[in-house]
Amino acid sequence: MPREFGRATRLSRQIRRDLAGLLQWETSDPRLSSVTVADVEVAPDLACARVHVQLPSEEDQEETLLALRGASRYLRARLAGRLHIRKVPELRFEHDKSPETASRIERLLAGSEGVDGAQ
Repeated sequence: MPREFGRATRLSRQIRRDLAGLLQWETSDPRLSSVTVADVEVAPDLACARVHVQLPSEEDQEETLLALRGASRYLRARLAGRLHIRKVPELRFEHDKSPETASRIERLLAGSEGVDGAQ
């Protein structure tokens, strides 16, 4: 019977859980402890993982992303001790914009309801 989820999907979930714990409890940089791991997408060949993170404040976005990219080798090495795979995927951090997009859509829908109600 085929598995419900592929290896990349299972690995994505595991990396997300482990990385969230590492960022919260095992990093010394205070900018990283408030970062939330929203999603992880592992490439089918397991060579790299795009890590979508939600950042605490808008003004420190670039600085926090630079700190994450600087800590990626450390985080990857820590993940190697937790994951049972030969090679841990390269971590590529990206800002997750889905909360801002959802908020914008809600504002647009709220505005269109006012227009429809006025007619």
